[in-house]
Amino acid sequence: MRKLHPQYGFNTLAVHAGTAPDPTTGARSFPIYQTSSYVFDDADHAASLFNLQAPGFIYSRLTNPTVAALEEKLATLEGGRGGTVTSSGHAAETLALFPLMAPGMEVIVANKLYGGTINLMGKSYRKFGWNAVFVDTDNPDDFRRAVTEKTRAIFIENLANPGGVVADLEAIAKVANEAGVPLVVDNTMATPFLSQPLEWGADIVVHSTTKFLSGQGNALGGVVIDSGKFPWLGNSKYPSLSEPSPEYNGLTFAETFGDLAYTMYSHAISLRDLGCSQSPMNAWITLNGIETLPLRIERHCSNALEVALFLEKHHQVEWVSHAGLESSPYYDLGKKYLPDGTGSVFTFGVKGGYESGLKMLETVELFSHVANIGDTHSLILHPASTTHRQLSDEQLITAGAGAEVIRLSIGIECVEDLIADLDQALERSKQ
Repeated sequence: MRKLHPQYGFNTLAVHAGTAPDPTTGARSFPIYQTSSYVFDDADHAASLFNLQAPGFIYSRLTNPTVAALEEKLATLEGGRGGTVTSSGHAAETLALFPLMAPGMEVIVANKLYGGTINLMGKSYRKFGWNAVFVDTDNPDDFRRAVTEKTRAIFIENLANPGGVVADLEAIAKVANEAGVPLVVDNTMATPFLSQPLEWGADIVVHSTTKFLSGQGNALGGVVIDSGKFPWLGNSKYPSLSEPSPEYNGLTFAETFGDLAYTMYSHAISLRDLGCSQSPMNAWITLNGIETLPLRIERHCSNALEVALFLEKHHQVEWVSHAGLESSPYYDLGKKYLPDGTGSVFTFGVKGGYESGLKMLETVELFSHVANIGDTHSLILHPASTTHRQLSDEQLITAGAGAEVIRLSIGIECVEDLIADLDQALERSKQ
C-alpha cells in the first residue's frame, strides 16, 4: 500500500491514508471485501499464516482488507504504530485492557466518563476478576495515590462524556509513566482532528468509531490504537506480551514483533478469542466518513460554541458546561489540549429540573432525541433517565448527569436554526 509522506497534513491523510486505489480494478473508492475467508496458496502458506510467520488474511474475525485499511487510516491520524478495529466502542475498551489485565489486577479509572463505561468498568469487569478503582478526573495526584502493585493500566476519557470535561493528559501520563503502566485514553469525543493523546504521553487510544469518525450514526464500531512505545519486552507485569505464548509454539510477542507486539496480540489472540470484529461494511462506511471528518468537526465546534454562548445567557438555563466558555473550569486545559475546538457535545442545566428537561425533549423540532453523539444531525438527551440511568445518585452528580442536565450533540445545520429551536423549547419548558 502506498506510503504517505510525513509532510502531508491531517486533511490529506484523512482522505488518503490506508486507501490507495484498488490495484486489481483501479477503483478509486476502497472496496468492501465482504468475505469470511481467504484461499491459501498451499499447505506451507497456510501454516505460516497460522504460525504468525507471514502476513496475510486467514479469516475475517482476525483480519480483513477493508477493516485493515480503516486500521491503517486511524493509526496514521492518531500518530500510532498499529490499530485494531472492533465491533463497538465498548468492545474496544475491553480489547484494549485484555492483554494487560488478569484476575485480581486493577485499572485506575477516571470518574467522569460515559455512564456505560462506568458500569462496564465498575460492575461487568468484576466477572473477569478485574477491579476498577475510580478517582477524580480533575486531580492527577489522586491517580498517583491510587497506584498499587496490582495496577496494570490507567483509563481516562479525553473531553469526557457528557459534560465536556478536559483531562490533564500530560499530568496523568506522567503518573502512568512513573507507575510503569500504560495510559489508555478514550478519544471519541475529541477525535484525532482536535487532539492526539499520544503526543501528550498516552500509550493506547480507543474510540467508538460509531460517533464522529463515521459521522452519521450508520455504522457501529470501535478501534484500539497503540503508540508502539510502551516497553513490553521483559516486563513481568504483562506476561501475555512478555512471556512465551503456548498457542503459538512459545512465541513471545514483545520479542518477535517489537513495537507491533500489542497490535499483533490484539489480532492474533484478542480478536480470535473475544470475537468482537467489525463488519467490512461498517468499516467501509467509516472509511468514507473519515474523509470529511476535518470539515465536519470544524462546523460541529463552531456551531456548538455559538449555541453554548446563547444558552449561557438564557433565562431558563441555570448553567452551561462547555470547555470553550471562559466561565468553564476547563477553559485553560481546553486551550492547551484542544486549541482548534473543544468539541460539540456539552451539557446544561435547565431551570425546573427533571420535569422541565423532559418537557424540553418533547418540544424540540430539529433536535433528535436519541442515545448517540457525533452525528451530522443535532441530538438531545436527558442522561439521568437514559445513558446514565444505571448509576447511583452520587455517581450521576459526579459524572455531570444530574436530574436537571440536558446533553446536546450539536450537528452541522445552520446554527441560527438550532438556536431558534432551543429557544422555543426552553420557553415552552417553563409552562
